[in-house]
Amino acid sequence: LLTNRREDMEPEAVWEEKADQLRIYSGSKFQTVEEAPAGTVCAVTGLSRTFPGQGLGIEPPGAPPSLEPVLTYRVLLPEGTDPHTALAKLRLLEEEDPQLHVVWREQLREIHVQLMGEVQLDILQSLLAERFGLEVSFDAGGILYRETIAAPVEGVGHYEPLRHYAEVHLLLEPGERGSGLRFAAACPPDMLEGHWQRLVLTHLEEREHLGVLTGSPITDMKITLVAGRAHLKHTEGGDFRQATYRAVRQGLMEAESILLEPWYDFRLELPAESVGRALSDLQRMAGETAPPELEGEEAVLTGRAPVACLRDYGREVTAYTRGRGRLFCTLGGYAPCHDQEAVVAALDYDPERDLEQPADSVFCDHGAGYTVKWDQVKAHMHVDSGLRLGQEEETEAPAAHAPAAPATYSGAQALDKELQAIYERTYGPVKRRDLFQPAPRPERTASSGESRPRAVPPRQEGPEYLLVDGYNIIFAWEELQAVARDNLDAARQLLMDLLSNYQGFKKCVVILVFDVYKVPRGLEEVIRYHNIYVVYTKEAETADAYIEKATFEIGKKHRVKVATSDGAEQLIILGHGALRLSATAFRAEVEQVEGEIAGILARNNRRDKARPIQTAMDRAKGRKPSS
Repeated sequence: LLTNRREDMEPEAVWEEKADQLRIYSGSKFQTVEEAPAGTVCAVTGLSRTFPGQGLGIEPPGAPPSLEPVLTYRVLLPEGTDPHTALAKLRLLEEEDPQLHVVWREQLREIHVQLMGEVQLDILQSLLAERFGLEVSFDAGGILYRETIAAPVEGVGHYEPLRHYAEVHLLLEPGERGSGLRFAAACPPDMLEGHWQRLVLTHLEEREHLGVLTGSPITDMKITLVAGRAHLKHTEGGDFRQATYRAVRQGLMEAESILLEPWYDFRLELPAESVGRALSDLQRMAGETAPPELEGEEAVLTGRAPVACLRDYGREVTAYTRGRGRLFCTLGGYAPCHDQEAVVAALDYDPERDLEQPADSVFCDHGAGYTVKWDQVKAHMHVDSGLRLGQEEETEAPAAHAPAAPATYSGAQALDKELQAIYERTYGPVKRRDLFQPAPRPERTASSGESRPRAVPPRQEGPEYLLVDGYNIIFAWEELQAVARDNLDAARQLLMDLLSNYQGFKKCVVILVFDVYKVPRGLEEVIRYHNIYVVYTKEAETADAYIEKATFEIGKKHRVKVATSDGAEQLIILGHGALRLSATAFRAEVEQVEGEIAGILARNNRRDKARPIQTAMDRAKGRKPSS
């Protein structure tokens, strides 16, 4: 039984398979053995999940290939050959040689191979003929380009067809040349839970993301998750995959993209009389050359030049030096393309027609999903990431060492205004009952016929009402969420105790609502827990629906606040004229109340014992009371 298990591996990446045979080879012959001691070179059959360079047991994986393919060729199959059959044979060779990359383009039904040059091409052609009897040829080939960006940009993605929900905000930043792609998360856990954040990072890593200039893979970038949102009931794992892909693509559409091409570091040895011709050629190729070095009758030129220009130059050197010149090339990494406009125009890639790389987002309205174009999508987002890229000149820099404002409800007024603006764009103006009452209509008297204003019944003064979406708060607060993983009843009880203390200090009417809508034949139940009300909804009624109904009825006569982080619920609450408390702001307010209660208890419970008799005697003698 063989396994790839190691201490530093994730559990989902571990596999175990049973080996059929252990073989000791001698030339083309072999013998089977029962065991192979340490240091033995043997073959193992029956494994389906191994690959070259993989470490089994305690062995770490081998180093990745040092050579990276920079050229791509289209495989030209004999007439009548099934491309899928040929693809399977090429995949087998790809498993054996990590430096061979096979790409299947479904829309064109074409097979492409990515190699270093013509030598590998000849070897591959011979292998296919010898092992599989498949005679293939290749086209002229092309360059493997990469893309990156010039400046930071925020990419956003939203995926919300009916009964689905996910929103992702990513910060895309350019990296150093050769750094590849790096991924990180800087999203507050009260905005997006940790397991959703890890899922977003997984989706970033699992796919090769393509740029918008030529459809080439992106590189040399750092992508950071800065904000996001999930729905307690409607979010599925695949929703964040869609939102993540769209966020990357939307950011690339807004960014200034740079096309990167591979460059060679070269060494050119040739007769001294041919130096002038070589320098002229390299200058025409946009190459960078050091001063020539003379070694007897020969000269040596070193420098770097684009692969697209040097790929066939070795033949020219052989021709004009009559076989005395030699060109040696090694891959020197990727650098900005020397003729970006011409390459982009020649490839003629339209990013908006690439259906496999969508940049638009999907939103929900009246029970149906609709698409918002990438250049308009930020105005529809439900979350504000706080990033203000490119606006430093328009805003004044904050004072140095300014103390941070406490996260109380007053700090969320700006969010209320933003939510109200979104609501009004969607459903029309919000008419608050306490501020926008229409003027009373005139009422005629029977005696004189004169009009007098009809009295408007005053709004009743009374306690403020606070409605709390129980499960929304439990899964938004880290402490309660940790308790809920082991015992959901304990988390509910802890939240009830916290709200009981909060009510005793604030003197408001607290109504805590829990979903029981999935319980068959469940009836609505309202209980009194100490000084707060706890509501368990009936079958088929969610906490959102109950809060909406209660907000509308109570808000006619009293001021109402609702504690929830549900974006859709917040919009409806604003429409009913109520105020909202996000989970973060409500947590800060509860912590502030708990702190003030602890301070009062500390002041009232003195550690020193009271001594009334000694105090009276001290006063009678005209002395200060002894402590």
